[in-house]
Amino acid sequence: MVEIHQLAAAIYLAAGIGALVGVVLPAPRMSRGAAWGLGFGAIVQALAFATLHGGDGPPINSLPVVLAWCAWLGVLFAMLLALRVRLPGLTAVVGPLAFLSVFVASVGWDRSGAAEEGVTGAWPHIHVLLSSGGVSLLGIAGLAGLVFLYEHRRLKAKPPTPARIPLPSLEALDRVNVVSTSVGFSLLSLGIATGMVWLYDAEGRIWTGTSHATWMVISWVIYAGLVIARTAGRQGARQAAASALAGFAFLVFGVMGVGVMS
Repeated sequence: MVEIHQLAAAIYLAAGIGALVGVVLPAPRMSRGAAWGLGFGAIVQALAFATLHGGDGPPINSLPVVLAWCAWLGVLFAMLLALRVRLPGLTAVVGPLAFLSVFVASVGWDRSGAAEEGVTGAWPHIHVLLSSGGVSLLGIAGLAGLVFLYEHRRLKAKPPTPARIPLPSLEALDRVNVVSTSVGFSLLSLGIATGMVWLYDAEGRIWTGTSHATWMVISWVIYAGLVIARTAGRQGARQAAASALAGFAFLVFGVMGVGVMS
């Protein structure tokens, strides 16, 4: 399984490099080939997930598994968004990020121990899948926010600095931000809810009081405020971009950082 994940990571990296070369030259055929390569990497990683139930792998809720799920779902979501919104250079960014996530996950795979007793049944898998999907989409929103802030600053410069690499328009980035934040928050909410159901089914309670659970709920409250502020019209596109970036940084600390430190 580790070797398959590392193969997928290599394909993601190659796709990202190929996309970057295709954008800089420019070479449309290479860019299209890189996008197909990103999809092929997702297929390879899906094959790795198919072997997850071999019995000797890490638990479904371990950090390497969650990180691998987030990378895979992030690639799928990014490709779906690219079908609806023009996002030049997307593969050049998503490919290296997916490579880094999957490679780090594969390195820690054997160090996570064998599957734990009690981490069985449908609820753990539903919880991890929904939570990972939410984190992935919120990560895409944060990435779109980062690019939005950069492009907004470049366009506001007098005179505007030339763009070395073509970037999506501010309207496209804002649209990605809105869709990714809304759907990502919904999936994260369902992930937390199914996590409570899983805990109740396993231990007869819905709250553990751990640092991870506490920070996750705090992150959820923050994102709830961001979604309400945007839907109520209290945030403009630039403020929403900054909020998406800051919110995801907090979420990464709450989900990944606390998990590593604990």
